[in-house]
Amino acid sequence: AKFSGPNSGLYKSTDGGEHWRKLTEGLPTADEGLGRIGVAIAPSNSNLMFAVVDASENAGIYKSVDAGESWTFLHGDHRLWGRGGDFAEIKVHPKDPDRLYVGNIASYTSADGGKTWMALKGAPGGDDYHRIWINPINPDIMLFVADQGAVVTVNAGRTWSSWYNQPTTQLYHVSTDNAFPYWVYGGQQESGAIGIASRGNGGQISFREFMGAGADEYAYIAADPKDPDILYGGRVMRFDKKTGQSQNIAPESVRSGKYRFVRTMPLMFHPADDRMLLFATNVLWKTMNGGQDWEVISPDLTYEQPEVPASVGHYKTEALETMARRGVIYAVGPSPLDVNTIWAGTDDGRMHITTNGGQDWTEVTPPAMTSWDKVSQIDASHFDKGTAYIAINAIRKDDMTPYVYRTKDSGKSWDLITNGMNPSGSVNVVREDPKKQGLLYAGTEREVYFSIDEGENWQSLRNNMPASSMRDLVIHEDDLVVGTHGRSIWILDNIAPLREMQEAQSASAFLFQPPRATRVRDNMFSDTPLPPEEPTGENPPDGAILDYQLNEDASLVTLEILDSDGEVIRTYRSDSPAENIDTTTLPHPTYWMRPEQKLGASIGHHRFIWNLRHEPPRGARRQFSIAAVYKNTPSGPFGPFVLPGQYIVRLTVDGQATEKALTVRMDPRVKTSTADLKKQSEMSMRCYDAYHELQTIREAIDQMSNASNAIKALRGNGAPGNPDTMYGSIRESPIDQETVAGLQHKFLFVLNLLQGADATIPKQTIEAVDILEDALDGVKSRWDTLK
Repeated sequence: AKFSGPNSGLYKSTDGGEHWRKLTEGLPTADEGLGRIGVAIAPSNSNLMFAVVDASENAGIYKSVDAGESWTFLHGDHRLWGRGGDFAEIKVHPKDPDRLYVGNIASYTSADGGKTWMALKGAPGGDDYHRIWINPINPDIMLFVADQGAVVTVNAGRTWSSWYNQPTTQLYHVSTDNAFPYWVYGGQQESGAIGIASRGNGGQISFREFMGAGADEYAYIAADPKDPDILYGGRVMRFDKKTGQSQNIAPESVRSGKYRFVRTMPLMFHPADDRMLLFATNVLWKTMNGGQDWEVISPDLTYEQPEVPASVGHYKTEALETMARRGVIYAVGPSPLDVNTIWAGTDDGRMHITTNGGQDWTEVTPPAMTSWDKVSQIDASHFDKGTAYIAINAIRKDDMTPYVYRTKDSGKSWDLITNGMNPSGSVNVVREDPKKQGLLYAGTEREVYFSIDEGENWQSLRNNMPASSMRDLVIHEDDLVVGTHGRSIWILDNIAPLREMQEAQSASAFLFQPPRATRVRDNMFSDTPLPPEEPTGENPPDGAILDYQLNEDASLVTLEILDSDGEVIRTYRSDSPAENIDTTTLPHPTYWMRPEQKLGASIGHHRFIWNLRHEPPRGARRQFSIAAVYKNTPSGPFGPFVLPGQYIVRLTVDGQATEKALTVRMDPRVKTSTADLKKQSEMSMRCYDAYHELQTIREAIDQMSNASNAIKALRGNGAPGNPDTMYGSIRESPIDQETVAGLQHKFLFVLNLLQGADATIPKQTIEAVDILEDALDGVKSRWDTLK
């Protein structure tokens, strides 16, 4: 963009802004293409000023010694003033008026009042520094702000902090793959395309789950539905996650000049044919063999000469009205119901549809759309072939009004559906829920919205999200994934309750249908955790997500998990006492602890997580694993995992019960046989049950007021904790020396061995269970004799 016009210039007020006077002496004029000006006043001398000036002629660094009344040209290095539409930042050292700083693609500094310059911080591709702050008291401390985030120096630029400790990624689009855990991809400003797992093995999402995705910063990324290790991105690259290699497979290796490109071009697999990859320029392309060859399946769908909108004002020129055709297809919406139905929208305000795979196209532009309206996103319905939703962004016309249109007759007519949206928030994306007809989501320049009535009315879904530009969103099974332009990637876990929102209003208490639960461990790392200072993202819940709604306060709420035989295997109550952990004896700070869940009984929506395990071993000391997660480490020991299969969730509110089915599946990455998983469960339950037999004995002894020395010796000291199977070990003891508490510890140790991995049980572990059960028989026999 060029910040230029007849009134371009530098203005000065000496009465607090009541009156302004243009300063011109020594500066480029409007006739010389004067554009953006960045100004800095020396804190040590208010008459001394510097400016970075963008212009077609005589651009560069300027200096004034009389408070801006006149200016002297200092330096014309293009690095300092180039791309004035993006950059205009210059600062003066608070104490040394000869020390200057300029932000541009890189950052630069001068030590002689602007006569000579050197690069200070930046990369070959450009970091893009937009803002600079210098500490007025200690100028060695400076903050530079780039597209990726802020960096700080405390030694005048010799070393810098990282921007990777801030969630400031600027995404253009987001997509997901079919892996487990699924990965989220997108092009991010100034840092290329990225991919990150939606769940980390270490209990959180960290740098370990992050990777470059082999495409440019503005890219759409399309993961191959048949092979999630193959990604297609940008204009167009094929990236192999296993080898890390990128191959350019663009439709033209040598540009013919017939096709137009912009920074971000639609690229996606057709949801009705997982072999068909679609790519848009000013025409629509398809490939059926991963880019080995391409076919054009549309004519140029843009305006040959778009009308110049009135908002351009006095910038409207004859050249602008007769400029060469420049529009592109900016949005593509293939139908999930029909491989031959594809919608296409352009960035100059046109809509088309084909119903025969691209042989013929029909213009279906909504009458209310005008030139320069950008079709930002299209979503074809999952339920009706003739229904589609489009998001229109009119920012280029200085119009921040939200525009979402819906058609139910293949584009013959359109309805504007934005009731409830902020009137000053352009819409970037609209999506239809693939499982619930009528449920829509939209992302604007302010927040995320949802509608349960096909867009007739919208409600905010912002919750804890920052007020940022929501550029794209996708629904992955039961999750809503949002890409923001400035605050990174956000995921709303389990949007399934929105699909039953209407039904939930009609009952005093409502249990939402639980989504399928996957049996994963909360943390599979086994040693020293990442420090709290390391930036991380939050993992999704490790267990079954159970949502319910109370439309009035309740006295008592219980939540029970039943197996397929109807046996209750886990019970939670709203009046249960808090977990008993003596934090004064912990060998570490309490900030590692996961907050205890409380089953809610107040009016409103509640979410509870069942970790897919049996009750924790009764009477064991609660401890925390060395493999901790900041603010999210559950206490152990744990009960055994339940087997994959069918379960029942029962919610009882003041005596009124509701039941819903729950499916538990194994982690898809686990290839262990069903027989071995059953063996693991069987052996684990043997240890678990044996532990509780011993716990019954220990509780009986603890209730004795005058236990004999022999009984006290049988009991042993203290209570078992959460054994460490990596650094710890157990030893076999003579039967007459085994204690109740000691044998409990050993059973928990072997239980942790068995539960550590979903794998075939080693012979020695099976033998260990047999050894401990023999010891159990001996302890029980001694107890029967002594009690």
